Parts: sequence; C-alpha cells; structure tokens
Amino acid sequence: MSFLTELYAYVFYGAALVFVSGLTYKVVQYTLAPAPLKVPTTPAPTTRGGVVLRMTREVVLFESLFRGNKWTWMFGWLFHFGLFLVTLRHLRYFLNPVPAFIEFIQPFGVYAGFAMMIGLLGLWARRFLVDRVRYISAPADHLMLGLLLLIGASGLLIHFLVHTDIVAVKTFIVGLYRFDFSPLPTDPVLLLHLALVAGLMIIFPYSKLLHAPGLFFSPTRNQVDNPRERRHLAAWASRLERP
Repeated sequence: MSFLTELYAYVFYGAALVFVSGLTYKVVQYTLAPAPLKVPTTPAPTTRGGVVLRMTREVVLFESLFRGNKWTWMFGWLFHFGLFLVTLRHLRYFLNPVPAFIEFIQPFGVYAGFAMMIGLLGLWARRFLVDRVRYISAPADHLMLGLLLLIGASGLLIHFLVHTDIVAVKTFIVGLYRFDFSPLPTDPVLLLHLALVAGLMIIFPYSKLLHAPGLFFSPTRNQVDNPRERRHLAAWASRLERP
C-alpha cells in the first residue's frame, strides 16, 4: 500500500469526522436556540401546511431571492441546482450496485458541472462589481467561492481532459467503508480534487456554507403567522411562567 493511499484514507476519515460532528453540533445548537418573538416575514402562511409549502418553494426555487434580485437569483439557482445534480452523479462512487436513477442522470450531471461553474463565476463577479456587496465581502467569502470553483474545475478537467482510473477511484472509496484500503490513482489533478473536497468537508460546518441547513431553522421562514390566535412563548419563557 502506497503512502498516498494511506494519507488520503486518513484525511477523509478525519474530514468525515469533522463534517459530521461539526454539522451535528450546529444543528443541535440551532434547535435549542430560543425564538422569543413571533417574527415571520410577511406575507406569511397562517397554517403549518402553508409553512411547509413556503419552505419548499424557498429551498427549491429560492423564492425570496427571486423577489430581491433576479441576477443573483439566476446565478445562485444555477450553482445550487448544478451542485445538486453533480452530487447525485457522484453517488455512483459510493453505491454498489448503482441505482438506475443515478445511472440515468450521469450525462446530465456532467453538464450540470458547467452550470455550477457559471453560477459560481456570476456570484463571485457580483462581489467585485456591486459596490455594496464588495464592501461587506470578507476574505472568507472569496475563499469559499474560489474553493468551490477549483473543485468544479478540477472535476471537469478529470472528465474531459486529464482522465484517471475511475474504477480504481470507486474501489478506493468503497474500501474506506470496510477499512480496506485499495490503491488510489496518483494523477495530480485527481489528488488535488480529492484534497479540495476534504478541505471543503472540514470547513463546511464553520463557514457561511452552513446556510444550507440553517435555512430550516430561520424563524422568519419557519414560523406560522398566528400571533392573534395563539400566544407565542419560547421554551425558557414557558418555564418562567410555571408556578
């Protein structure tokens, strides 16, 4: 077994541990955070079913972003939808046998990589060209966009120009489940791609990328607009009212 194979195996074990533990910690933290006020953004649904429908539109269509800025919505939706298809396509490296649906979307997932790149470039250009966005952009914002672009670019390079042994890559990944390390191809672009993905997994729970699960815990989106029908009390306030 080569040194690189062992190194990448342990790097991905570590990255997975940081990703799962960090994400779990943040979700628990969001769950326990009190919401002392009724603050749904109007017009807001007055039933729990309406909230579910609103959240679905927000997650799938980016409804509020569409209302706010059409250019940002277009690039943001292209990136997220492209990333979604690319992620589904990559499931073939983790599943054996590969489900028919994952096999069906393989060609769509390839071209979704280009949509993802176009969306990222548009979002990054916005941070330079729009004055108010440039003013509030921190180095971490540019780092995240650059990291995602490098991941997408290296992945497209592997598919179209710098080919690698895909079967060996899948054997390596599946072997991680059983702690049975199989040789990892040593192609430089592949190694770069995997290192960047591991880096993304490590920083994800501690970056602005956490807005993905955080959206579901936003009180402006997940609250029912019924302050007149039902009094809203945070958990800590309810405990104070007990005799």
